[in-house]
Amino acid sequence: MNVYDFDVVTPRGENKKLSDFRGQVLLIVNTATKCGLAPQFDGLQYLHEKYKDQGLTVLGFPCNQFMDQEPETNDTVEQACKINFGVTFPLMGKVDVNGPSTDPLFQYLKKETGGLFGSGIKWNFTKFLVNREGKVVKRFSPTTAPKKFEDEIVKLLNQSSVGV
Repeated sequence: MNVYDFDVVTPRGENKKLSDFRGQVLLIVNTATKCGLAPQFDGLQYLHEKYKDQGLTVLGFPCNQFMDQEPETNDTVEQACKINFGVTFPLMGKVDVNGPSTDPLFQYLKKETGGLFGSGIKWNFTKFLVNREGKVVKRFSPTTAPKKFEDEIVKLLNQSSVGV
């Protein structure tokens, strides 16, 4: 099993197969526009712009589970992120990342990266780095700025795809 086995929903309610991203390095992030960590949108956008042509895709998953910090609806979240933060990377529909209605993708991401972080997501802007084969290789805490692990992204981008 890997990330490519999952389907997610776009803000427009359309089904999106993560297998469409096969062969790319993915950075999957639970986001929130009213979070104190929202300035990280800048770092995520920087990575997206700098490395998208080399095979990086940043995927944002808005989440309202932490102090109601994502008040936007699926209808307005993309526009709000673009206007307020300059976001052009793909945003998916709002998800739950903890609890009984946890999105299956986030159940998988947490299972693959338990250990030090435990089985829950502590806050918005938890980041999961996925290699070109769809395997989760690293999890970064909400407070870890995206530029802090840029070199790890570059290493994955420079690895050839095996079995893709």
